[in-house]
Amino acid sequence: MPPSNSYESLVLKSALASRFLLITLIILWRSLLDPYDTSATLNPNCLSSTSSSSSAEKPALWPSLGSAIESNIVWDSVYYVRIAQCGYEYEQTYAFFPLLPFLISVSSRTVLLPLVPVIGYRAVLGLSGYLISNIAFVFAAVYFYRLSVIVLKDTKASLRASILFCFNPASIFYTSIYSESLYALFSIGGVYHWLSGAQSIAVLWLAFSGLARSNGMLNAGYICFHTMLRAYEALIYKKRTSLAMQVLAVGILRCLFIFVPFMSFQAFGYYNMCHGQHLDDIRPWCRGRIPTMYNYIQGHYWGVGFLKYFHLKQMPNFLLASPILTLTLCSILTYGRTWYKLLFSLGFQASLEEMSSEFLLQPVSFSRAKTCSPDNKSSNDKEPRYLRRRKQMIDRAKPSTQVKENELLDESPYLSASIFPFIVHLGFMGATAFFVMHVQVATRFLSASAPLYWFAAYLMISPSSRRWGYLIWAYCAAYILLGSLLFPNFYPFT
Repeated sequence: MPPSNSYESLVLKSALASRFLLITLIILWRSLLDPYDTSATLNPNCLSSTSSSSSAEKPALWPSLGSAIESNIVWDSVYYVRIAQCGYEYEQTYAFFPLLPFLISVSSRTVLLPLVPVIGYRAVLGLSGYLISNIAFVFAAVYFYRLSVIVLKDTKASLRASILFCFNPASIFYTSIYSESLYALFSIGGVYHWLSGAQSIAVLWLAFSGLARSNGMLNAGYICFHTMLRAYEALIYKKRTSLAMQVLAVGILRCLFIFVPFMSFQAFGYYNMCHGQHLDDIRPWCRGRIPTMYNYIQGHYWGVGFLKYFHLKQMPNFLLASPILTLTLCSILTYGRTWYKLLFSLGFQASLEEMSSEFLLQPVSFSRAKTCSPDNKSSNDKEPRYLRRRKQMIDRAKPSTQVKENELLDESPYLSASIFPFIVHLGFMGATAFFVMHVQVATRFLSASAPLYWFAAYLMISPSSRRWGYLIWAYCAAYILLGSLLFPNFYPFT
């Protein structure tokens, strides 16, 4: 068995082991401690009599098991299960995107339907949510490894990063009825398919990530960046204006397709909350020139906004988020110190040639076919002039290795120019988490960002920073234990 396949199998086993560990810890802590809030099992009737299943009113054959499952529907899980059962009843519920509730509803009415008489309808909804989240995470971990192999071109580094992802500090949310697992699956899987050459599948997957969470729209940035590089190459190197316009047109359409789920969901909310309402009863956001309910709901019900969380009383929450924010900042600064020209030029100088010679401008399957072909022995003699010029500029653009202490850093796959779009995505996400959102949410908000784990995988083997690798593992272990203790018992945790 090739090492890559054996490593992928190891990642799969690690993902399964991590889910088993989290579920065991949840059961353990729930059996030892009383929850802070005991209202988890409360379930008022749906506003619409046709929303919930009629089976929900029948007594369950195993009510104790059903009650145990329902008691683990906590925090935002309450909203997801309620939406799956009753639909979008209230304005604030539109803050939760529909993919997870839809899948919960479908599975509870099909595959898990025979369990409804046994444990009750709401318990089946909860069980369905747990199954979907955990299964999605396992697949997300496998795709994370595959993506890491393509980007890092180092199976061992990819394995280290993937195992760290399996035991990440936000693991409790990937085990619970939250949308993090689905978002990670479709985001990571979508980028993997894009870099593998399956671009139509990739766009579809990235669009689904926007159905799971609002920040799924940001994944269009990968398509946008790739489009700009290809258009730049066609215009500057190949001198083909028509090709550049064609590339831009296709790229714009693909990005718009990724935006469609978000825009459709906003239109759905507008129709339900604003359409046909009397002018005196209409909600404030309905009167907007572009009526976007999501921003209004986040600000009105949760107090989300620029610098709104910057109060002295929130200092404990800033401390809770400080490890993930510090890791984010260090990963960006380390990359920027090596590729500062690339960052300041937004990818169009210094190493554009290196990126375009890798997978950002060509599908991996195509580039592999060319480089692995037995007829490619004298390819240098047959290369177009713009490719030879590109390779010459690579040598001038590569970072220097003057200090022996930094040799491992400069040769690290984490510092490949091809990671640039991931760094930009991480930087935008990190700034949003720190300046706009409830900062404690940063732990799970950033937990699906691949560069964090790639950077940590480098730290684990770097002689000068290996102690930081141990500290990262300790951080993950501490947050897994703390999260599995606090979150299921209805205590605040990120």
